[in-house]
Amino acid sequence: MIGFPNRRKIMRLKVIRHYSTEDYTLGMLLDVTKGIKFLAYTLEDEHRWVKVKGETRIPAGKYNITLRTEGGHHQRYEEKYGSMHKGMLWVRDVEGFKWILIHCGNTDDHTSGCLLVGNSSDMKGFIGSSVSAYKRIYPPIAKALENGEEVTIEYIDWNS
Repeated sequence: MIGFPNRRKIMRLKVIRHYSTEDYTLGMLLDVTKGIKFLAYTLEDEHRWVKVKGETRIPAGKYNITLRTEGGHHQRYEEKYGSMHKGMLWVRDVEGFKWILIHCGNTDDHTSGCLLVGNSSDMKGFIGSSVSAYKRIYPPIAKALENGEEVTIEYIDWNS
């Protein structure tokens, strides 16, 4: 069998956005590295025709994720999650955005330019068991990043 020793491993995530209103966007986070594996439901800010820096829903496209170890979010999560927390999951290089983080929460402040995860969702812009979902999805993503793997995330609008 011929191997590819110099081939870098890649973890591939996708967010399939299936419902959007003027206030919020619901979707599903999938791991498509090897087949399709459901990870969590997602909640984002609303889509806006005129972008508001740091608030508008993330544009459809493919981005890289890294760990961010600076800032208040990181410090709060370090206290909250202890040794599990290696850094915030940071979606990089999105035009018009500075910090896009994948995290838990359920308020308008939490969704501002971020991707929230949960174990359930409803059509009223709410995701349930956000912390539980975060604790489940975070370790494999952080481990891949710590092992030098590339982690990508692609945002897809189902109705476009």
